[in-house]
Amino acid sequence: MSKIITEIMKFLQEDKITDVCFEGANIVLYTKDTDFFLNDQGVIKQIVSDIKKRVELRPDPSITMESEAAEKIIRQVIPEEATIANITFDPQRSRVIIEAEKPGLAIGKQGELLREIKAKTTWVPIVKRTPVIRSQLIENIRAVLYQNSDYRRKFLNKTGHRVYDGWIRGKKNEWVRLTYLGSGRQVGRSCMLLQTPESRILLDCGIDPAHTMDETEAFPYLEAPEFKVDELDAVIVSHAHLDHCGLIPYLFKFGYKGPIYCTAPTRDVMALLQLDFVKIMKNAGKDPLYTSDEIREMVKHTICLNFEEVTDITPDVRITFYNSGHIIGSAMVHLHIGNGLHNLLYGADMKYGRTKLLDPAITDFPRLESLMLESTYGGKDNITQSREESEKQLVDAVNATLANKGKVIIPVLGVGRSQEIMLILEEHMRTGAMEKIPVFIDGMVWDVTAIHTAYPEFLNNQIRKQIFHKNQNPFLSDIFKRVGSPKERREVIEEAGSCVIVATSGMLVGGASVQYFKELCDNPHNCIIFVSYQGEGSLGRRVQRGEKEIINPDSPKDVLRVKMQVATVEGLSGHSGRRELMNFVYRCTPRPKKIIVNHGEVSRCLDLASSIHKMYRIETAAPRNLETIRLV
Repeated sequence: MSKIITEIMKFLQEDKITDVCFEGANIVLYTKDTDFFLNDQGVIKQIVSDIKKRVELRPDPSITMESEAAEKIIRQVIPEEATIANITFDPQRSRVIIEAEKPGLAIGKQGELLREIKAKTTWVPIVKRTPVIRSQLIENIRAVLYQNSDYRRKFLNKTGHRVYDGWIRGKKNEWVRLTYLGSGRQVGRSCMLLQTPESRILLDCGIDPAHTMDETEAFPYLEAPEFKVDELDAVIVSHAHLDHCGLIPYLFKFGYKGPIYCTAPTRDVMALLQLDFVKIMKNAGKDPLYTSDEIREMVKHTICLNFEEVTDITPDVRITFYNSGHIIGSAMVHLHIGNGLHNLLYGADMKYGRTKLLDPAITDFPRLESLMLESTYGGKDNITQSREESEKQLVDAVNATLANKGKVIIPVLGVGRSQEIMLILEEHMRTGAMEKIPVFIDGMVWDVTAIHTAYPEFLNNQIRKQIFHKNQNPFLSDIFKRVGSPKERREVIEEAGSCVIVATSGMLVGGASVQYFKELCDNPHNCIIFVSYQGEGSLGRRVQRGEKEIINPDSPKDVLRVKMQVATVEGLSGHSGRRELMNFVYRCTPRPKKIIVNHGEVSRCLDLASSIHKMYRIETAAPRNLETIRLV
């Protein structure tokens, strides 16, 4: 593979190509020949067919039209109804990014408008959807990428050379090892190191949100002898929850400069959550582990992949993301190791059931020998009720509180659960099953919801179609009121009548939900409804267990007296329950030969591993943290 460019050039006349570079595993050819750029006579298609890699032809930056003139032409070509929001030129890579409310109209039938723009401007047009709800974060992320275009080009080229330039460690022994630096028999701080003869790859790098003030319990074991940040080839992020991505900027603080692989929604959401994590630590009087500078570095080094897009990330590892059904952009990671030596699926957090937002997790894979399976709700007692029953339980609890003229607090994870709750409340108020009252949205929920509207292609068909039509978009319902300041929060607590408050964090560990709980917990007419997993040691777990007197986390001298009603609705979780996990294993094609159970409390990990072995006669393991499993 180190001679791949030589092989490509055999198909081409040397005078046609001025530069060849890598963008990760993709290969980009630049030409000064305008006619060849506009019509390559099928040469590029033939190259792709022969070498089985993505190859793109672009104009050399020297022949692209001046950007101001090109923008005028673009605005003339694209109809006004497409509603262009922004046009950004990426001169280092000869691309122009066009943000439009209606991308289909900007692209034209079978891409005819894009071809017209290429012919008239010699730029490569890329159309992106303008979020229905404006997101300052998405704008900032895109600005970071465009402002660092030259750096990105060099970084992506360097990443490609790591993939194609051959082995550097020289040990072609057939062994593959997986070391648990976190999430072994626990929920939180997911972090696994995959070692092959050639590669060192980190699968997630998160924190334990329930123990953020206890460094011995909160963070992965990065001091383990197997882990050396300067030897790391790649980091793969399954999804944007902090227990899977919360420590990634920390790697850049200590010198990591390699690629981060994830989906586009994961990149945006994890940056938002990491910025919020920094803010929460500052508010708690602790020094943040990293700053916005490291988060910016992370964004600069991110390579985004779509579901079922195959890409090489090292000389002996190829990955493919599959929908996991957990939150927007969440992925199961299929790793094809050693040209077929071993195939590993990192299931991460997954939901094998349809939700209001997402389709169920995928179960069909090209090849599969080992499966890493979560067990958050994998215990024999974790038989969750149906979605219909869970929605009814939620609606009944809200209606009962409203009948008592009380307020409802729903602590949520900012990503996934919050949007599910918003959709349920909107639907029941729209259909009359629930009184139409204000639903106050606090914390980062609104920003995350904006990201959902920017990537509707990652959602299920029903909600995608609704987002495409502004007058049907449930997230734009007038029942939702954004709370944007402490003053507005005080008004909700003191002046608003009966209402629902949807606020982060889901475990009552930092965030707006804690403030609402402290103010409203002593009124028996109020109610708190837990819809997320409550980590051991979290304030949410203590309230859920029924503790009536709790020391104020912000003022140890004060005691909070919990008189409010407490309800738990488990069936709305983004995690699979026991039945869904067993069904996922049953439906998995091909059937894995080994299943490694992780991401669950000790008893649940062991129970699920035992049950899978007894029912399906599959070898199972439930490793502890710092244990290493040899896969080959």
